[in-house]
Amino acid sequence: MLVPDRIVRLKTVLARTGLSRSTIYRKIAEGTFPAQLKISINGAGWHESDIDCWIANPAAWRPPAATTTRTDASRA
Repeated sequence: MLVPDRIVRLKTVLARTGLSRSTIYRKIAEGTFPAQLKISINGAGWHESDIDCWIANPAAWRPPAATTTRTDASRA
């Protein structure tokens, strides 16, 4: 049975990583920490599996490659 990925809030991420709030947001901006997900108008959280991967190897963690579709302007 597949276990659903939990969403964890900032307080949990701070406790699990040992980083400060400002360091987490700086690392997100640098692309060296998982970005948060918007879960409500005023709330955000992280996939627990993303945090687990970062904890396992913070130096090698990189965001997954985004799939982009390029539109060829000459075809339009």
